[in-house]
Amino acid sequence: MTDIRTPERMKIVDKMAELGPLFAKRADAIDRDAVFPYENWEDLKAAGLLGIAIPESHGGLGGDFVAYALASEELGRHCATTALTFNMHVATTLLVGEIAGSLDLDSDDQAFLQARRELLWKGIIDEHHIHSQPFSEGVSAGATSGYSTIAKPIDGGYLVSGRKIFASLSGASTFHNVLCLVGGDDRLRLLGVPHDGEGVEIQGEWDPLGMRGTDSRNLVMNNAFVPAEHEWLPPGAFNQTAERWPYFYMTLSFSYLGLMRGILDFTENYLKTGGRRDHAIKQQGWAEMNIRYEQAQALCYSALADTCIDPTPAQLTKAQASMVTTMEGAPEIASTAIRICGGRSMLRPSFIERAYRDARCGATMLPWSVEVCLERLGQARLYEEGEGNA
Repeated sequence: MTDIRTPERMKIVDKMAELGPLFAKRADAIDRDAVFPYENWEDLKAAGLLGIAIPESHGGLGGDFVAYALASEELGRHCATTALTFNMHVATTLLVGEIAGSLDLDSDDQAFLQARRELLWKGIIDEHHIHSQPFSEGVSAGATSGYSTIAKPIDGGYLVSGRKIFASLSGASTFHNVLCLVGGDDRLRLLGVPHDGEGVEIQGEWDPLGMRGTDSRNLVMNNAFVPAEHEWLPPGAFNQTAERWPYFYMTLSFSYLGLMRGILDFTENYLKTGGRRDHAIKQQGWAEMNIRYEQAQALCYSALADTCIDPTPAQLTKAQASMVTTMEGAPEIASTAIRICGGRSMLRPSFIERAYRDARCGATMLPWSVEVCLERLGQARLYEEGEGNA
């Protein structure tokens, strides 16, 4: 496997690493109060990291998908909830940038894309716009099915009506970038619903088990107006993305891989203080944790080295296996860390107590939840195309 940690990418990772210790100090308060990490986002803005996946020619850092993955891993090492919110923002810039640039688009759609991406990039760089990406509706687990949010074309844009659940950054984002359909048209559209627009409402409370700073309440839209220029992708481009660039659905896992590294950091420090490292049973648990982490990182990095449009079935299987390995591995090593570190690690505020709760939330996150990935992995290579359950 080619080493994905190139000097250009690691320069971006180093920027994130500089902020990490500061984020770690704030993590307990964010978790305790279930509040969005506004201070951390101010630091991300100041460091230019909101433009991590925006070209340098447009004021960004010029990072690609893999550079973002490595930076997200580093961020998750220090504050997993901030890493998860950051993912929602960067996912939009990856969609309109590197990913859309690899799709088959005609000249009109390419011109459309270039105009919209420049508008979106300018808003992020000049005005520090924050983008969220609430896709889930609770209708279907499928990546490109089950969307009931409707956009009605009108002069100058669209009226959008629907409901998105687990809408992360619900109180902090400038735009809620929602997937929706126009009646009679099966092409998915990505529309930027203004946070402060008429007909936009955030509903419910946010008091979850873990990842408590994501502020993922419900987004309700009732004839919310979206200007035409805030349609970020050509109609149908996301359909292509879902089918041809499925690595997009891995982005959540990078935060959890970083969380695994953070759990190792804490446990190592615990074992090296107070003479605990000579305890044979604790050494065995430490070995198990390291093996689980090395497996998850190696599989993730191998999948990242493969990143391309139209992956082979074997490459797709590897990416889905990476998701399961990371999302299930994180709570496993957190559980082992509690055993190693003893009863005090379960008392709040404790990094391990918080990390266990954060880690346990990952398995349910759509569209590539552990359930979905296991279902697809369970069918891989057992059926010919078009046969049976394939």
